[in-house]
Formats: sequence, C-alpha cells, structure tokens
Amino acid sequence: MTTAAAPAGVSAPVAYGPNLRALAVYLVVFQHVPVERAARLIADVTGARCSTGWISGVLAQTAEALVDVEALIKTLITLEHLVHVDETSLNVAGGKQWLHVACTEKLTSYHLHASRGRAAVDEFGVLPGFTGVVVHDALSVYDGEDYRTATHALCCAHLARELIAAAETHPDQAWPKAALDALFDLNDAAHATRERGLTLIPPEIGDPLLERWRHAILCGLATHPRRDGRKQTKTRNLLERLRDRHEQVLRFARDPAVVPFTNNQAEVRHEVARSEWTRRKEGRLMVWLAA
Repeated sequence: MTTAAAPAGVSAPVAYGPNLRALAVYLVVFQHVPVERAARLIADVTGARCSTGWISGVLAQTAEALVDVEALIKTLITLEHLVHVDETSLNVAGGKQWLHVACTEKLTSYHLHASRGRAAVDEFGVLPGFTGVVVHDALSVYDGEDYRTATHALCCAHLARELIAAAETHPDQAWPKAALDALFDLNDAAHATRERGLTLIPPEIGDPLLERWRHAILCGLATHPRRDGRKQTKTRNLLERLRDRHEQVLRFARDPAVVPFTNNQAEVRHEVARSEWTRRKEGRLMVWLAA
C-alpha cells in the first residue's frame, strides 16, 4: 500500500550496494582471491549469495569507472625519470596475447595486445617520446627510432643468466666467469656508492672493475670469432651485444644513484598480473596505483 522510492542506483527488486561491490573488487583484485572463492567468502561472511557472473560484471564496471585514472597513471609514468618496461605472453580465450607493463616504484600500467612488437608499444603510448631512463631486456622492439628520445639501460639479471649459460657451454674458458665477477663487483660498488650518499662510483674503485669487464669481453670475442654469413653462435651474439651496447649494459654503474642493476620491478608486476589473470580468466585487466 506504501512504496518508498528506491535509493539512487537501484533499478531492481534485489540489488547489492556499493560496500558489497567494493568488497568483491577488493577480494579479487587486491587479495587475488579467485572469483568463485570470493563469491563463497562473501556468502559465508555476509549472507549475500552473489554469483560469479555478478562479481565479473562488477570488475568490468569498476574498470570502466577507472578509465580516467588509468589515463592519469599512464601520463604520470611518462613524466617520470626512470621507467621499467617488459612484456609477457598470456593465454586469452584459447589464443596467445601479450601483456605489456610500464611501471615505476609506485605506478603501474598494463596493456594487453595481440602483438609483442612495435604496434603494441606504440598503442600503449608510454615509450614514444619518453625522455627519461627506460630499463628493459634487450628485445629489439625497444630500440625503435620512435624510442630514441629515451636513455636505455639493459637488465643485468638477464645478461648474468646468459653469461652463466655461456660458462656452462664452455667450461674450459675463463672469460664468462671473469665477466660475471666484474659485473657483480660493479653492482656491489654501486650499492656501496648509494649507501654513502654518492652519485658516482669513485674512479679508484670503478675504473679497475670496468677494465676487468672490458678485458673479459675482449677475450671472449677473440675466443669466438665471427663466422661467415649472418648467422652466429649464441655466445658470439651475446659477446657482440655486450660490446656494442656497453653503455646500456653498464649504465647502472655509471649512474648508480638513478639506474638499478635489474628490471626486476617490471617482472614482479608481471607476476602479479599473471596471478590475477590465471585466477580470473575473464574480465578486463585493471590498472591500479601500487602502494
């Protein structure tokens, strides 16, 4: 006989309010609880028996609501002095796609694309015109003409793994271990420099280490001369990359106050996204501000 007006945003006889919606998003996105388990947890704790489809719908709605936030985060990343970038493959609806990430210490942006290459990086919109330092592996796409405004630094964790593989492939050769020792000693020197509040490794410490590194690479190149033709061995390709891109390889030692030794930050953010994707297998990946 008497019917009250429905609250704002309620258009059905039964509806879940903003607190429950926020809880569903928090459980799945921040706590990485699988969608089905999140629905069960909500039912056990609150008595509201929401469906997995409802939770997935709330995630999509939240992502749409954060479009402006996503754009702001991406803009702030492009204004940073140091950015980490990486890419990894994901299985999406039975097909292979690539998840691209750009992040700083506090900001993370993701971009899902069918391509691993330039089309995806351009569409992502972080690297074109970026003028700071970008840390990445040696994937050739990052060397494109449109990304030359940035100062590039290579991830030395990747390079260390390749040097370890070279040492295992050529156990009778001394240069891989010599190069690894010099690389790790330079990293120790960079850590010590930061702890002392300095911006540069003192020359009396850094110069001998850089010479050890250069000598190890030259010995490796002499031991593995180029073959006829374009195709070279993995070891020769590694050595030429270390020689030709030595500024990018050793940037962590030449600018220790700014540039880290590894690209681990981007890879950690990838693992977070992979975990989230594996648990959900649906919905749109969200971009969030990493606390």
